[in-house]
Amino acid sequence: MNQFAYARATTLDEVLEAVGEGWRPLAGGTDLLGMMKRGLLGPERLVSLQRVESLSGIERREEGWFIGAMTTLSELAESCPDAARRDLAVLSEAAAVSASPQLRNAATLGGNLLQRPRCWYFRNPEIRCWLKGGERCFAASGRNAYHAILEGGPCYAVHPSDPAAALMALDGEVELTGRGGSHRVALEAFFSGPRQTARSETSLREDALITGVFVPVVAERGGAAYVKVADRAAWDFALASAAVSIVYEGESVSRARIALGGVAPVPLRARQAEDRLSGSRLSEEAIEAAAEAATAGVHPLGENGYKVQLAKAVVREALRKVWRGLGSRSGAPARASEGI
Repeated sequence: MNQFAYARATTLDEVLEAVGEGWRPLAGGTDLLGMMKRGLLGPERLVSLQRVESLSGIERREEGWFIGAMTTLSELAESCPDAARRDLAVLSEAAAVSASPQLRNAATLGGNLLQRPRCWYFRNPEIRCWLKGGERCFAASGRNAYHAILEGGPCYAVHPSDPAAALMALDGEVELTGRGGSHRVALEAFFSGPRQTARSETSLREDALITGVFVPVVAERGGAAYVKVADRAAWDFALASAAVSIVYEGESVSRARIALGGVAPVPLRARQAEDRLSGSRLSEEAIEAAAEAATAGVHPLGENGYKVQLAKAVVREALRKVWRGLGSRSGAPARASEGI
């Protein structure tokens, strides 16, 4: 690990004073410190955000909920205010299946959105893959069982965040703050994906930081769910996951959001699947059509073809969970079948 300066800020103004080339904000440190120990990052100075109270907490605002970037995953999963449980239930679900309890106690929402891929080529300090400035993605023709089947290339690593997919399904926005002020960016635009002009998963600039996430409130009748499949039953990264949010008008779907995790370099909206549901009634036929559409344009690699069916399965089960929930609230019998 390289030598670095360390500062402990108590206000956001103190953090912004430290913004500049070679700096990194330190939140929970669950990913950043590990990358520094491996020599994958070498910041010149770290600025701790632990004592900046304005960056923590869940607050109801006029149009929705604001969640501070330093809010831990444990707080989202277990201590979400009662008033927020309906609107943020799918986010709490996603936070609850992220990592181990010990890591959730330290990991923050902002840090979770910014964590880097767990690709073994990227994490190996001896390998200069495309994402680290090299000429090629070794996963494209190498060991790629856990890699992307959608939107892959020039990098095939997948984004590891569970809350990111849930926030995308909720039309969440990230608040970015620099010395020039704050502005919000939709999650879908924030996760811009690795590309030739930027070898990163996000559009975050070095002179800014995430200060929070905003989730608008949907007043209409509806429901949301998160489904994740991993190698181990708990504490592991998703092989495939789906977050869905459905709003009903009368008996038809007026708004559908489906976000996939574990199958692309960034959390990914399944727009063709959303279109299949819009204007229709939830049924086994509609759910099956949406699950099939969720993998349109799929390009599996040599070892990860199994993810195609897995992606369909998590979309199918997430939609069934919403359907069952709608039926139980309305008193109508739930007809969705059980199991993935």
